[in-house]
Amino acid sequence: MSTRKRRTTRAERLSELLRVLADTGSLQVGELSARLGVSAATLRRDLAKLEEQRLLTRTHGGARPRGRTSEVPPPYREGRSPEAKRAIVQAAIRTLPTGPHVIALTGGSTTSELARELPGRADLTVVTNALNIAMDLALHPRLKLVVVGGVARPQSYELVGPWAEHVLASISVGTAFVGVDGIDAAAGITTHDENEARTNRAMLGRARRVVVLADGSKLGRTTLARMGDIQDVHEVITDASADTGAIAAIRRAGVRVTVVEAVPAKER
Repeated sequence: MSTRKRRTTRAERLSELLRVLADTGSLQVGELSARLGVSAATLRRDLAKLEEQRLLTRTHGGARPRGRTSEVPPPYREGRSPEAKRAIVQAAIRTLPTGPHVIALTGGSTTSELARELPGRADLTVVTNALNIAMDLALHPRLKLVVVGGVARPQSYELVGPWAEHVLASISVGTAFVGVDGIDAAAGITTHDENEARTNRAMLGRARRVVVLADGSKLGRTTLARMGDIQDVHEVITDASADTGAIAAIRRAGVRVTVVEAVPAKER
């Protein structure tokens, strides 16, 4: 029986195009066409859409980033590894204790997925500095929602800065679920922006337990700004695509690592 490669969706393609640009600084349509299983004409249309949104600049046969940032906007992160993120989120939800509990959510595609899947428990209080997460949680009337004020970062939808940090200083959190751009045993947990890192560090400092939610691509990776040391983390929940060496190094640092298996949608 022959197995046919699944055709990528447009959301997945757009996310992958921006990821390649962020990682390499350029891309060529010819090289990506076969890998993504679509025609060069389809990829050129995808690039045109991203150029209209001022996310890249097309070149002859490919594209280059627009501006200096290597950060992929939130809507395009959510198309990546959806099965892995769903499995990570379900494992995270299972760690929640019964009874009244305060959780904090930083911005990020996996924490956003967690917000959408949170049970509507009347005994949960959720603190967040992410505007998109706050909008999703506003649909759960039984949850108590605390939105941390600050200056909005359009690249991540997070509210950051001294105002946010001042509010966080007066809050006590049971569990902080953290989205990262990189986590490494030596470099700790990192993100692209120093202001975001400082605000998220303030959030982690108010939590009794810190859980990093990171798909496999984030392990062993380091980006610009450090949110905290690896010793600030109590548990990492990731998927089986993570580098085994990176997992082992994090475990040697004394951090619990939970590895989940992503289940394809057709098997659920």
